[in-house]
Amino acid sequence: MDFSIASILTLDGATNGAIYALLALALVLVFAVTRVIFIPQGEFVAYGALTLAMLQLGQVPGTVWLLLALAVLAAVRVAFVELRDGRGTTRAALAATKLLAWPLTVTLLAWWAAPRQWPLAAQSLLTLAIVTPLGPLVYRLAYEKLADASVLVLLIVSVGVHFALTGLGLVFFGAEGFRNPSFWDERFASGALTLSGQALIIFAACALLMFALYLFFERTLRGKALRATAVNRLGARLMGISTSGAGTLSFGLAAFIGTLSGLLIGPTTTMFYDSGFLIGLKGFVAAIFGGLASYPAAVIGALFVGLLESFGAFWASAFKEVIVFTLILPVLLWRSFLHGHDEEE
Repeated sequence: MDFSIASILTLDGATNGAIYALLALALVLVFAVTRVIFIPQGEFVAYGALTLAMLQLGQVPGTVWLLLALAVLAAVRVAFVELRDGRGTTRAALAATKLLAWPLTVTLLAWWAAPRQWPLAAQSLLTLAIVTPLGPLVYRLAYEKLADASVLVLLIVSVGVHFALTGLGLVFFGAEGFRNPSFWDERFASGALTLSGQALIIFAACALLMFALYLFFERTLRGKALRATAVNRLGARLMGISTSGAGTLSFGLAAFIGTLSGLLIGPTTTMFYDSGFLIGLKGFVAAIFGGLASYPAAVIGALFVGLLESFGAFWASAFKEVIVFTLILPVLLWRSFLHGHDEEE
């Protein structure tokens, strides 16, 4: 291996590592706020890339109907709770209408816009509008009532949600793979190293999103409420912070990050309905570096995972996944010796 090959592998690893960093941040956020190990995070990556692919073909993506179906179920559940608590039919109807307003709007917009094949940027925004609300709806329907359950129970629910979303992905998108067009086709060469415009967009988007998350957590009231919930759920509840609202917001942010990651990675690799699982697992390996608690450590771990995957593919391409996932064992052992355990762990 000479310097030119090493530089190419480093660039490729850093590009993938940037995507893994976003997923790791989402996983850390969700776990810190809700104690949910969000295995379906990768499904939002696949849904984002494949929803855009369907829009590119001029078809209404199946995720639109999933969004509408989940919204209807959530609205029925909310209306039932309002009626059960004796708050009246008017309040129940208002609560259900509030939940259905955005999904209905997005469904009509997607049905109208898909055959017209909007420009790529507009289709990307529509994809974000379709897939991102699935996160809060999944939380409301699958996790909200189990908020105080053990981590093991929440993990089992996550496994079930993962299989459900993967199966629905096969129904919506089929078994064939799709590769989306690049957002920027320009290429910049320096010797043997070639930097694509898409790679620059990935780095820029990741940096901007991380900075935006920093400002959100440091400067906004909602961000500080999420941090308080992550530190102490009971204390946050006693101070008037809605832990249910915090969970909904954290899942919404995770879904947005996953969808954006799918849009960014779609032009660089062929995406299948189940491709998100492996991508999400690599983000999980990165999150383990930070103990599912430290954002900077998760980012560093993600870059390391990306580099390890890139160089591992060069030396032993058949075992690159094995190399990456084996990495989690020494990290877990190190953390096991470094920290104590409570009964739940």
